[in-house]
Amino acid sequence: MSTYYDALETRSRDERAAAQLEALNVQLAKHGMESVADLDRLAALPVLRKSDLSARQAAQPPFGGLPVANAVHVFQSPGPIYEPGGVSHDWWRMGRFLHACGIGQGDIVQNCFGYHLTPAGMIFENGARAVGAAVLPAGTGQTELQARAAKDVGVTAYAGTPDYLKVILEKADEMGLELGITRAAVGGGALFPSLRAWYKDRGISCLQCYATADLGNVAYESPAMEGMILDEHVIVEIVTPGTGDRVAEGEVGEVVVTTLNPDYPLIRFATGDLSAVLPGESPCGRTNTRIKGWMGRADQTTKIKGMFVRPEQVAQLVAKHPEIARARVVATRDGEMDAMTVRIETDAASIDGVEKSVAEVLKLKGAVELVALGGLPRDGLVIEDQRKYD
Repeated sequence: MSTYYDALETRSRDERAAAQLEALNVQLAKHGMESVADLDRLAALPVLRKSDLSARQAAQPPFGGLPVANAVHVFQSPGPIYEPGGVSHDWWRMGRFLHACGIGQGDIVQNCFGYHLTPAGMIFENGARAVGAAVLPAGTGQTELQARAAKDVGVTAYAGTPDYLKVILEKADEMGLELGITRAAVGGGALFPSLRAWYKDRGISCLQCYATADLGNVAYESPAMEGMILDEHVIVEIVTPGTGDRVAEGEVGEVVVTTLNPDYPLIRFATGDLSAVLPGESPCGRTNTRIKGWMGRADQTTKIKGMFVRPEQVAQLVAKHPEIARARVVATRDGEMDAMTVRIETDAASIDGVEKSVAEVLKLKGAVELVALGGLPRDGLVIEDQRKYD
């Protein structure tokens, strides 16, 4: 297998900037916007936030009047926000990451990202197709069946959230099955050093990417594992949260992405995620800019078990039950897995159906803890992330 996915990964900065400027002006023309003379002029254009996109889509369903082309799937993410999906070669730009993981022809990838409504499953399947790998479309759940299938079909690689592979491997151990997984391509949650080390001890190389439902792949790790390298078909800016103003190189700020996908041209899309630019180039030889990876959220929106939980969802939960005065979602860790507790302030001894409402509104199951009136801190937080990332 070649070290690099294509020659774009090792081109000079000037070559990359010229190609990106040309592609950017094509995207701007699709929006009816004037072309720019250089990439720095991008910073003068307005930022598009998820809330803006949601409002536009409500007025002009499903894509808010954006110039979408060649969509063969329509996905829904919490909000709701609708995203188009295509099936042309590497439409989501995930092949580059899978290639960096060492996944290619002859591999069978157990794809444990969801296929229903949300696009993650299709994003990784499209990438696997781009590198010539076969896919076991496993999704989540039914772990015993997943372990058996991984053994029977000869799965060699895993794609999914960082912690779920451990669940499958431990189930396989219980069943006396020896699996042939040697590579893991993960996303949708934090990859903790202790978990990566656990996989390494089992002979599994685990690399992570930074991708979103709206944008596809944005950045990815190479075997050098020194930051995340930007994909060749996105332009990434790091800005002061809540603004479009770029921060100095190395400072932490909000990730704003412009995609160069001609079928879905998002211009200066604010992800709500925090990161920072790393100086220099990767030791692996790829020359594109690196970022430190996911460093938290610019707002309280938090990813738990691979799904975003948003403050407005917490408000919906409170509105469903008159007995609830306030609510607070707390994200923690249970071993190597995410855990969620919903703390509910109430004077009731119990609340009928609240666990069901949590699952329906937050799209995740979690523990429910009732606290007395006045028992939650008055610090403005409705989502509290207690997980440690170092």
